[in-house]
Amino acid sequence: MINSASVDFRMEAAMLDLELLRSFVSVVEAGGFTRAGARVHRTQSTVSQQIKRLEEDVGQVLLHRDGKDVRPTEAGERLLSYARRLLSLAEEARDVLRQPGGEGAIRLGIPEDFAAYRLAKLLGAFSRSHPGLRLDVRADQSKHLARDLGRGELDLALYKREAGAKDAIAVWPERVHWVTSKSHPVDVDVSSVPLIGFPLGCIYRAGAIHALESAGRAWHTAYTSSSLAGIQAAVAAGMGLSILSEMAIQSDHRVLTAKDGFAPINKTEVALMASPDASPATLRLADRLAEFCDAVQSKAA
Repeated sequence: MINSASVDFRMEAAMLDLELLRSFVSVVEAGGFTRAGARVHRTQSTVSQQIKRLEEDVGQVLLHRDGKDVRPTEAGERLLSYARRLLSLAEEARDVLRQPGGEGAIRLGIPEDFAAYRLAKLLGAFSRSHPGLRLDVRADQSKHLARDLGRGELDLALYKREAGAKDAIAVWPERVHWVTSKSHPVDVDVSSVPLIGFPLGCIYRAGAIHALESAGRAWHTAYTSSSLAGIQAAVAAGMGLSILSEMAIQSDHRVLTAKDGFAPINKTEVALMASPDASPATLRLADRLAEFCDAVQSKAA
């Protein structure tokens, strides 16, 4: 049985400004104002002002602010579920009206190691929840994904790049390690390091070569493949050394450390980028990808 207080709350929530609700949900999910601002394309101060307006509208304090730590109050928790439902319904209505024959299509580019990870489950669930939407996913090297997003051939891309750029919905520092075979380890003191990697242009390949040459180590190409599975298999077979992200390291690999003379390479990041004219459905998928990457980052920390 629904009590009158719940009914009153729902009726009041239905009259709220959707932009304010969107900022509120983003702050809760991101855990702070700065990252939330990046998600909704607003400055931190603008998001803070929007939350203040929303709190004035409902007459309740919605967020506990403890330094950089932000979490919902009891009233904020109550509003959160309604806010998500209202935003979802509004976005669904806009998408349907813009695409009378369906929700359209999203062309998404992702790195291959993400495709082989849990991201496939996320994308499958997103497709099932949007039956009128055609999802076109392409796993490729990051340099190709960045190029095709710039050409307008992708609507959304998650790719790897050198750390430091600011033009992204969100970025996450990447943990990359040198690896060898667990069963057939390569002698780390060899005169010329046998290198396994992606073809020319790969950010990992460039990082590995730079690290070796900076240390005065000779190297040679032992195995090149455009397939992550091929590189993983070559490492496991003991054909050489490679650098892989943490999520791509397998049980038959051994991580090399600074004691072995191979320190981690931590100057790369994963960036989430959308086209300038991204549709509401595309931005909704971007939010799901950001949540996924946040969870992976938190688990690895």
